[in-house]
Order: sequence, then structure tokens, then C-alpha cells
Amino acid sequence: MRTFRIHLIPGCMLILLASAFTDSAWGMAAKGAAPVTPSPIALAPIITSGLRQPLFLTHAGDGSGRLFVVEQTGRVRIYAEGRLRETPFLDVSDLLSFGGERGLLGLAFHPDYRTTGRIFVNYSRESDGATIVAEHRVSSDPDLAEPEGRILLVVEQPYGNHNGGMLAFGPDGYLYIGMGDGGAGGDPGNRGQQRKELLGKVLRLDVDGGRPYAIPRDNPFVNGGGRPEIFAYGFRNPWRFSFDRRTGRLWAADVGQDAYEEVSLVRRGGNYGWRIMEGAHCFEPSTGCPRGGLELPAVEYAHSGSRCSITGGYVYRGTDVPELRGRYLFGDYCSGEIFGVHEEEVAEGRTVDQPPVLLHTDLRISSFGEDERGELYVVDHSGGVYRIIAAP
Repeated sequence: MRTFRIHLIPGCMLILLASAFTDSAWGMAAKGAAPVTPSPIALAPIITSGLRQPLFLTHAGDGSGRLFVVEQTGRVRIYAEGRLRETPFLDVSDLLSFGGERGLLGLAFHPDYRTTGRIFVNYSRESDGATIVAEHRVSSDPDLAEPEGRILLVVEQPYGNHNGGMLAFGPDGYLYIGMGDGGAGGDPGNRGQQRKELLGKVLRLDVDGGRPYAIPRDNPFVNGGGRPEIFAYGFRNPWRFSFDRRTGRLWAADVGQDAYEEVSLVRRGGNYGWRIMEGAHCFEPSTGCPRGGLELPAVEYAHSGSRCSITGGYVYRGTDVPELRGRYLFGDYCSGEIFGVHEEEVAEGRTVDQPPVLLHTDLRISSFGEDERGELYVVDHSGGVYRIIAAP
């Protein structure tokens, strides 16, 4: 069995080193998943310096071709015309608490950004670490956003971890927000299952219908039974999710506790099991682990070797790497592995428990990103951004 690991050498040359499996920590990291041999992908570096702890990458959908990179420290940087611009597009570093799992965590552009100039961010409030979702607007300079924002949502955080942070507009035009369970370990407040709380949920807001927002009329608890902002619940820390630009499906990767990482296809009103379940397995035996009404994951993998924390990605809909079309790509922050499952593998409702490993890397994969063309990128928390290309 052969696997692939990327290495960068001086001059930014990218090589693929094929090495035999051993009992080393690296070799152990790949056990339990079948590697794709030869790998269909490689990584081409586009940013190798100048970023501080990047966490996300997206585009504005305005036809400019610019990429916007979120730094955990509080800045949004522009990559355009082959270079990273020095002047931040947006700087909210004075407003936030930074460190650990706190900071500037999410960014989304309004679907009609070209007309409205509206930008949405998710960050940890400086005074107490509460989650803030705020709206900013672009200035008269298209490369600068107004620093003064309007707060839409405040969610208190009982602990410093599991803040979620993802923002994305769905094909329905609503803003979706990923909220972790509030932190500590094992969800001590059982917040993931408490529908009266916003923690441990995916929220859906209508940012065009009211101030600070309106509730979509078909949200599952709009008429009672839970907070009306909730779209789905039972999550531990849905760090990154995305919408398939072709089918509109919502793919969410939920970071696990000690044993399993998972990906779910999220539907309106679904209960995704935490803390009753971790992945497709019982987490809280004292509850009897009733599975009735729970949505089991589409994909899961067990902790082994250095695996520890899933990073959600995107279904590939680009054109540069035909072998990836229809595959959902995601990674692990600790092991650096990039996985890929075809949408047809999860179409029948079964759980894929050994997702194929497409590539091994040395990166701390904090996020994936998608550009206007549907091409995908990998964000390295250590400071780099890489474009996914076809393997030589």
C-alpha cells in the first residue's frame, strides 16, 4: 500500500513523495481509511507568508476574482492578481478576544453583494468572549470595508471553546450560522439538545426582512417548541459547513469529542445527536442512547494516530480537476489528511466510516475555501494558502 505526502522545498516547488507505510506516527495516522493510489490531487501554494493564523477563505461573488482570507487575529485580507495585499479589507481586531478557539471566525458576503455591499462577520467579543454576528458594508473603495458595524446577534459563551463560527448564505438567500455547544468537554449543560438555547445549533436568519433580522417563515420552531432562529440542532462544534452549489445540499462537519469525527447532510429541523451520540456511536450510556428521531452522520472516522479534529470542506464543482467532480472534500486539522467522498456514496443514507484519503500533508488544515469558479483551496493555520490542482 502506498500513500502520498506533500512537501514544499525552496523555490515553492511542489513534489509528491511516495513512501511505504511504517509503524511511525505518520503511518498510523492513515490507518482505517483507504488511500487513493495514485492521488488525483496536489497542492499549489499561492500564499506562503504574510498571514497570521488564517482560518477561512471565500469570495465576494462580484465577478472580481478576489479571494478574501480571514485571519483569526481580526483582519480580512485580499489576495488578488497573484499577491496578498498589505492593507486589510476589514480590521475588527480591536473588537474581539483572540486566542485558543476565539477570534475572528467567520465571513460571508451577501448574495447580492455587488449591489448591497453588505458583509457579515462572526467574532468573539473582547469583553467576555460572547459570539457576535455583525454586519459591515464596503466603503467607496471596493478594497476597503467600513470598520463600524451593526451587531445582529449576541450569544453568550459559557466557556472559551466550541464557538463554532461559520457563516454562509444558502441558496434560499438566508444566513446560516454555526454555533458550538458552548464548550468544556462532554457538553455539561446538554445544550446541543436544549432547543431553548442557540448553542449547539445551526441557525438560519433572514437578514433582509427585519432589523436586526427576521425569522424565515419555515424555520422548524417558528411556532414554538424551540428558539425560532434554530434550523437544526444536536451539534457539538459545527466548525465548517458549506452548500453544494449544484444541489443546494448543506454539508456540515461536526468536531467530535474523544473518538469520532463526523459529516452530516443537514436538513431543516433535524436532530444530529450530540450529546446522546458521538458520530453513530453512543456517547451518554446513562440516557440509554435512544436513536429514534436522530439523524446519523453521512460520514465518520475514528480517532487513530494523529487524527483529532475534522475540518469541513466543499463538494467540488470546478473544472480544473475532473477526477474530483461530485466529491465532498474535507480534512483533519491534526493529521493533515485530505479526504474525499463522492456524493453518491452517501445518497442511500448509509454512513461511510472509512472515507478515502486523497492526500497526506504537513498542514494544520483550518479550513477549505471556494472561489467564484468552484475551484477549491486549503487554508493552513500556520500561515499558508494552497490551491487544489490535478496531480502531475
